[in-house]
Formats: sequence, structure tokens, C-alpha cells
Amino acid sequence: MWSIFHERLWNDLTVDFTVLGRQFLGLDGGPNCKTDEAVSFMVVTEDQEETDRYWNAIVGNGGAESACGWCKDRWGVSWQITPRLLLDLTTSSDRDTANRAFEAMMKMKMTKIDIATLEAAAANRL
Repeated sequence: MWSIFHERLWNDLTVDFTVLGRQFLGLDGGPNCKTDEAVSFMVVTEDQEETDRYWNAIVGNGGAESACGWCKDRWGVSWQITPRLLLDLTTSSDRDTANRAFEAMMKMKMTKIDIATLEAAAANRL
């Protein structure tokens, strides 16, 4: 990797890491650069079991719950644990279905996404 920094300084300022097979580079910006929701990692899940597994791993290991499927890990990094169904429903060409799914998601305060609730909303059973 090309660097304008002296090798030792560069190693102290950065960290390479991999999340779900994707490589990232983190930079220590010092005390003036705080972690916030402007950068988040989205994990698209296939079912409730997978959603629960990721959510519980992050929140249960010193993290914190947030609204609409968002959470923060113990370092303050934001994650979106997002069932594929949520993406499919909220981008549906049937705008009524999309709106019901979105409204159901917005009611999920400080918790993970519940797929059964999304399915009920999409079917207009809420």
C-alpha cells in the first residue's frame, strides 16, 4: 500500500480488517474524529434466525440497540442488520405494500427487525 507516512507512524494510525469477506482500512483520526452513524455496515440476512444471530452477537457483546434494525457494537460502530425481505418489501412496485412495510419497520423502536411483523404488514394484517 502506498503511504506518505513513515512506516511506523502508518502502522500506528491504521488497521486493516475484513467484515463478511470485504476488506476495510480504518484510520485513527484522533479525539476530534468521533464514530457516528454517517458510516455503518449493513448485513443483509435471509431469515429471522440469521437476523437474531448477528443482532445478538453485536448487542450481546457490549453493544447497544437502536431503532429500525440499527445497533452499535462495543466500539460505537453502527450496524444495520437488515432482512432481505425488508429491502424487497420497501422497494416493492406495490406502493401500498411498500408503505405498510416501512411503517411497520418504523414502529420497531430500539430493537431488531421482526420478519413476521413485516410479513403481516405486507399482507395488510396489522
